[in-house]
Amino acid sequence: MESIESRFFINRELSWLDFNARVLNEAYEPDIPVLDRLKFLAISSNNLDEFFMVRVAGLKHQLYLKSTSTDPSGLTTEQQLASIRKKTDQLVKMQYQCLFNQLLPELEKHSIFILKPADLTPAETDHLSRYFNNEVFPVLTPIAIDPSHPFPILNNLTIQIAVSVKKHDSGKILRAFVEVPKVLPRFIKLRTTSRAKGSYYVLLEDAILANLDSLFSENEVLFAFPFRLTKDMDYTADEEGIRDLLVHIEKKLKHRKRRDPVRIEIPAGTNNTLKKWLLNKLDLGASSVFNIEGLLDLSSFFELISKEKSTELTEPEWDFCSSPDISEKTSVFESIKQKKYIALFHPYHAFDPVVRFIEEAAEDPSVLAIKQTLYRVSGNSPIVQALQRAAENGKQVTVIVELKARFDEEVNINWARKLEESGAHVIYGIVGLKIHCKALLVIRREDNVIRRYLHLSTGNYNDRTAKIYTDIGYFTTDPDLCNDVASLFNVMTGYSNYPKWNKIASSPKGLREKIMSLIDREARLTIPHHPGHIIIKVNSLTDPETIACLYKAAYAGVKIDLIVRGICCLKPGIDTENINVISVIDRFLEHSRIYYFANGGNPEYYVSSADLMQRNLDRRIELFFPIDDRSTQETISEILRFHLEDKIKARVLQPDGKYKSFKNKKYIQTRSQALIYNMLREESND
Repeated sequence: MESIESRFFINRELSWLDFNARVLNEAYEPDIPVLDRLKFLAISSNNLDEFFMVRVAGLKHQLYLKSTSTDPSGLTTEQQLASIRKKTDQLVKMQYQCLFNQLLPELEKHSIFILKPADLTPAETDHLSRYFNNEVFPVLTPIAIDPSHPFPILNNLTIQIAVSVKKHDSGKILRAFVEVPKVLPRFIKLRTTSRAKGSYYVLLEDAILANLDSLFSENEVLFAFPFRLTKDMDYTADEEGIRDLLVHIEKKLKHRKRRDPVRIEIPAGTNNTLKKWLLNKLDLGASSVFNIEGLLDLSSFFELISKEKSTELTEPEWDFCSSPDISEKTSVFESIKQKKYIALFHPYHAFDPVVRFIEEAAEDPSVLAIKQTLYRVSGNSPIVQALQRAAENGKQVTVIVELKARFDEEVNINWARKLEESGAHVIYGIVGLKIHCKALLVIRREDNVIRRYLHLSTGNYNDRTAKIYTDIGYFTTDPDLCNDVASLFNVMTGYSNYPKWNKIASSPKGLREKIMSLIDREARLTIPHHPGHIIIKVNSLTDPETIACLYKAAYAGVKIDLIVRGICCLKPGIDTENINVISVIDRFLEHSRIYYFANGGNPEYYVSSADLMQRNLDRRIELFFPIDDRSTQETISEILRFHLEDKIKARVLQPDGKYKSFKNKKYIQTRSQALIYNMLREESND
């Protein structure tokens, strides 16, 4: 294994916070319509919630266990938590400055207002009161805290209102909670006749705060304030000895509600005995308290965006490009048979051909068997419904459902049960590994011959995220790829050992070695007049051995371009200028993983489900496969070129760990996603 000094590394957690700051920067862009900017603000808030639930919670576990280890960048657990707090404070400050100084004023220019109850006219107050009594009051449940009512379990990421009241009859001080129900709209639209035409909203928690007296009759409300907890959701299932993994994970999910909080958000300026009592009960110190200069939970702006969405306030939709290789009038099987290789570039290309492929397979009497992996699927998945129909139609259906897909466990458990009820063979994964590869294999009898049709992808079989994530889907009848994936299914479902592959590589056995060997080969082949060239596009780069191997190749003279959307622990510019790192944040979430090697003039292209992280290379089953057909290679080559030449949405990583924009420099202002869309649209029109 290659080793490397800490000076070559950027801390993983701090790199992630920098990524989230780049997401937030899109909310500051004046050229983007206001609701799209608001969307990026909401995304950055939602991202931060997940970061605290998993990454910060994990570090706090290490702190509790008194870990003395350091990360590859040389930081201790305490140093990481302190640095995270500092960067998070800066990020949250930027979020609220953006909201109050830019987005809310811009919304008001378009006649969208968020009002406080104190700002309402008598008629509006009366309307809000009637709405509260009819729609809100019946749903609310005040929870008292006293010897007969112990401190309750407070839900994760839910706004609560802490209340201190004094009983009129005894003068006794009591405390209570009121949960702001997520089943009701957060943004209450007012009916008003006294204001200019527009949309006027009051927040649900403000309506509740204004009507607390009705919840606590015969009491005087002394103090009340909203707060929001983020809980530790970083759990691992000890799978050894478990008889039923599905039941075990269900129990784990139920236990999540009881997990400890790692963060509390409270409105700035709240300073009373009720706050002190709450923090004491929750056993939260100052490092876990975030004083918020505005409304809590910015991710709830997704609701406002959906209510006010219009062509004036959002970027125009990009209609799907049709693939020239798949006709709606022709069976998908026939299209694949004719072309042998068909690539789809989502979300520029619709996900519909993938859905059609499995729907046709479910009904086709010539189809004998279907094998598929599922990692994240939508709540109303047409893919799973087609698999159910296939099983009900008597086909041999085998589905590997990853129950440990974080935050999607419940959805996956529900679908697993439904698939089993339909007669499908459902496999819940492999002990100690997550199954993250994306593969769909259909076995069909044609003219008394068994023929296999294969679909591989860099992204999930999720019709919802396929509209917003960039991914590559690949249909093929290539016999070597089909044989390899058939063997991989046998590894995942049975007791087969890893075979010698024809074309693919798969973790945890062989993928790391394959990528390292390709990087090393590029270093061996490089010469001054024809330097080697590596382009890698991934979501995250954190693996120390890979970083060491890349630097070794760079020192040998290989030009290395890294397109890393999120976390990048490689610090460029150390004794070489051969490593270039960019990140692209735009309307679609960059999600495809692409690997290019110049190979001494015989370039090779690979795509994969794997990022360059230790978990992907060592603790997951991933797929890494070559793109052999010339047409797809040319398209991928253009996509990589567009990204590397992006001067609008790309940010370049500097040796000091900071990202810089190309905007306002003397460059032609190019936007890679727009160029990709235009290229694929032209192909569809040919």
